[in-house]
Amino acid sequence: MFFGIALNSFVFVHTLITLVAIAAGLATLAGMLRNQRMDMVHTVFLLFSVLTAVTGFVIQFAPVTPAVIFGFLLSALLVVALVARYVLHLAGAWRWIYVVTAVASLYLNCFVLVVQSFLKVPALHALVPGVPPAGPLFGAVQGAVLLFFVVTGFLAIRRFRPA
Repeated sequence: MFFGIALNSFVFVHTLITLVAIAAGLATLAGMLRNQRMDMVHTVFLLFSVLTAVTGFVIQFAPVTPAVIFGFLLSALLVVALVARYVLHLAGAWRWIYVVTAVASLYLNCFVLVVQSFLKVPALHALVPGVPPAGPLFGAVQGAVLLFFVVTGFLAIRRFRPA
């Protein structure tokens, strides 16, 4: 039980929060590629990404696992993104620093989404039955996700120049 909520229910809420963060993050990325500020979408993305990290730590903080390490990395990226956007207002180099940290945060959430999909979706788990998932198919999917974010992140750095 966490805060009076059953663990399964808390994990479900964490999953919903993460999916909102990913959806808002993809909209944020699309906006950056079109050089649109979309302030509310950026705020939703950052807020729900922070909530993803916080609820993830509530679910598991110890022992230190790859999930906990990802949580710390996500948190560090989000702190820098929040400072770049809301304290330094994307001035000078803080624009591209924001883009890099926001896109990297979204990538980490999507990386975990792929892992969880291969663990929880029966059709995918049948293709890659290991726990944690591994092998050429899993590596190819994660590689494609990484390539997508490297390319779109690079383009976002070049295109996102809010007034």
